[in-house]
Amino acid sequence: MPGDVVVLGIARGGVPVASEVAAALDAVLSVAVACKVGAPGNPEYAIGAIAELGEPLLNEGMIRDLRIPDRYVLGAVEQARSEIRRRSEVYRAGRPVPALRDKTIVVVDDGVATGSTLVAVLRSVRASDPARLICAVPVGPPDTIARLENEADVVVCPTQPPSFAAVGAWYDNFDQVGDDQVLALLEEFSGLPEM
Repeated sequence: MPGDVVVLGIARGGVPVASEVAAALDAVLSVAVACKVGAPGNPEYAIGAIAELGEPLLNEGMIRDLRIPDRYVLGAVEQARSEIRRRSEVYRAGRPVPALRDKTIVVVDDGVATGSTLVAVLRSVRASDPARLICAVPVGPPDTIARLENEADVVVCPTQPPSFAAVGAWYDNFDQVGDDQVLALLEEFSGLPEM
């Protein structure tokens, strides 16, 4: 029954993929707002991540190995929180976070590399006490997919290449997804019951 299944696309890149999943399942689409915490000089290299309703999930071993100062980590976490607040205001337009309790939740991203952002989102969704938690990504390395199996009831990833370089390598077009595209897709699937 529509409403019993909620598909959460990780903003921004996961929302177009999630919209296809929501359409196929005749489910409601919403957004999971999260942000990676990037390494110094390379913001795309995740040293951690934070989800809208969760605590920062930091890779302490990586931070130690790269000798990243605490002040940098604190600043990067605050920067990620600021971006989460911005995205949440834009995507939710004042509406509360959707009700997830006792529903089947499908968390979707456009792919996975290290899994930091997905783990942060899955843990924050798990804390909302869903009936079932499913993680779905089109592509990711086998070792990361295996780690995600500890975070969700079911993990769906049809393409798991043994030599994996980047998510974008598996797309013909991997242009940055903008806020306008996310908003248009969310509007198309509006009607999610709220908490």
